[in-house]
Amino acid sequence: MDIKHLHYFVTVCDQLSYSKAAQKLHISQPSLSNAIKNLEQEVGSPLLERNTRKMEMTDAGKILYQKSLLLLSQMNMLKKEMEEVKLTGSGDLIIGSIESVKHWIPKVIREYQRRFPSINIKLIEVLSGKAVKESLRKYHTHLLITNQFIDEEDIESFPLYDERLMLVLHKDHPLAEKELIRLKDLANEPFIISTEGFQTREDILTAFLFEQVNPQIKFEIERFETALTLVRENLGVTIIPENYLSGSTDASLVRKTLDSPALERTVYLAYLKNRYLAPAVQAFLEEVRGKFPSKT
Repeated sequence: MDIKHLHYFVTVCDQLSYSKAAQKLHISQPSLSNAIKNLEQEVGSPLLERNTRKMEMTDAGKILYQKSLLLLSQMNMLKKEMEEVKLTGSGDLIIGSIESVKHWIPKVIREYQRRFPSINIKLIEVLSGKAVKESLRKYHTHLLITNQFIDEEDIESFPLYDERLMLVLHKDHPLAEKELIRLKDLANEPFIISTEGFQTREDILTAFLFEQVNPQIKFEIERFETALTLVRENLGVTIIPENYLSGSTDASLVRKTLDSPALERTVYLAYLKNRYLAPAVQAFLEEVRGKFPSKT
């Protein structure tokens, strides 16, 4: 079967319209129709049924569609790997990361760029658990810096360093002057926390559960900066990684270490085991691991 024709077929199924698919593929509608007919002849079965209202896949069409998606995805990955075989001193390096790496990742990049000045680096935030694995498996990123330990056969995960989760509150908050703060002291405070699906949320709620405390969740956010904005207005308190606060000079915010051993996490470096990594990508991996030799 022709890969191009399978791509045409998948596009028609996605669009459920020959005209829309032809427009998306930048080919004429008659050419597209002929390609699908040739594919049906090769398969020996109709793949699409069209009545006056809508287009639908036949049973054979549904099977071919699912298999074609997998094959086209693998072909796309193969194409990327072949392109990256040549990546020694130029090209793109795509890094997925959590928010709290901002205190050290620029320093690593600066050193790396001295060796590979022509490499274009893309930094993207990959935060939720599901997104972390998909990002690697779908080749959206070369590597990830994450606070999740990934126990999967196809993913390599190395610990880099440990960091504490810190309480952040407004300077005028009654707890701001208290030396020792426990999670139970936060039981009645309006609490700001990451939305569901984020590992930081799970870590914090696990710590509360360990202390048998039910936090009063008032605000759910996706970014730590949003949490800090709310705290600046004294709308609640939050718990975020200490490294995210590194270098902050905001006088309106007070950070406190909570008396809870559960509020500590490990940050990991992860990448796909069986993916070919070009020398430039491998060099960045070694640069990161070299910065934290005690863990790796």
